[in-house]
Amino acid sequence: MKIPSLFKEYIWLIETIISHGKISFAQLGELWKSREDIRSGEFSRTTFNRYRDAILDMFGVIIDCDRHDGNRYFIANKEVLQEDSVQNWLFSTMSVSNMLDDNMALHNRILLEHIPSGDNNTLRTIVKAMRESCRVKITYRRYGAAEATTFSVAPYCVKLFRRRWYVLVTMKKPDSFAIYSLDRIEHIEPENTKFAIDPHFNAAAFFDECFGVVVGDGSKPTRVVLRAYGLEPHYLIDLPMHHSQRVLKVTEDYTDFELFLRPTADFVGHLMSRGSWLQVLKPASLALQIQQWHQNALDRYAKNEKNEEI
Repeated sequence: MKIPSLFKEYIWLIETIISHGKISFAQLGELWKSREDIRSGEFSRTTFNRYRDAILDMFGVIIDCDRHDGNRYFIANKEVLQEDSVQNWLFSTMSVSNMLDDNMALHNRILLEHIPSGDNNTLRTIVKAMRESCRVKITYRRYGAAEATTFSVAPYCVKLFRRRWYVLVTMKKPDSFAIYSLDRIEHIEPENTKFAIDPHFNAAAFFDECFGVVVGDGSKPTRVVLRAYGLEPHYLIDLPMHHSQRVLKVTEDYTDFELFLRPTADFVGHLMSRGSWLQVLKPASLALQIQQWHQNALDRYAKNEKNEEI
């Protein structure tokens, strides 16, 4: 994705300040001149202030000045660059795109993941409907269904999870939520019917106790204690499974973690994918469920051993 030169300059300014911690305006000017991919000319104070305002509006990043430390500039709210927000996603996407654009000679050595969530028109139509508070009619084919079904929904929010876009909707009742994967939508069209979103609805809060996108299976928020072996603790510390995750105990052989979330099917599936590196200690019902699923897998392998060679 090519990004306009102006946006490249915004990204450059943020990343330059971050890399230096604090930097003076004069130093920024010198670094500006040394960049070959940034437009030529002086880096004026007016340009700098205009960029600061644009960066705040676009990414929510505050570039502040420390008057007590040589009038050097710094990022006053670095935490926003770690949040699961649209602004941070936009910044990250543009930053990576900027880097790739500068290194096109390496394009065959930089591998990315494809997001198979249908065409962009589906996402664009949903976002437009969200902005205009209009219902949409979708034709959706569930896995295993013989035929697709068509129905009207009110789109509340969209969420990206595990390389897939999902849309959270309400059906006829405002509180009857359902979630659909965009890549299973065969057709979508906007309707003229308006809907009123609950003014108290908060998308982040709605998914706060969820591992991923499964929300309506009846699971209750539960304290989950996991024991991680081998190198698994390092992976969990670097990439927490959930924002509630915290370390309970560290030993030479294992590390215990605590989470508070709904043990939905997608969470259980993720635990299964970690094999023997993760053990569920609490609750006992979840530990039993994991044990049973592992036993079912062992039984299936044992059954295959008795079958004829394929």
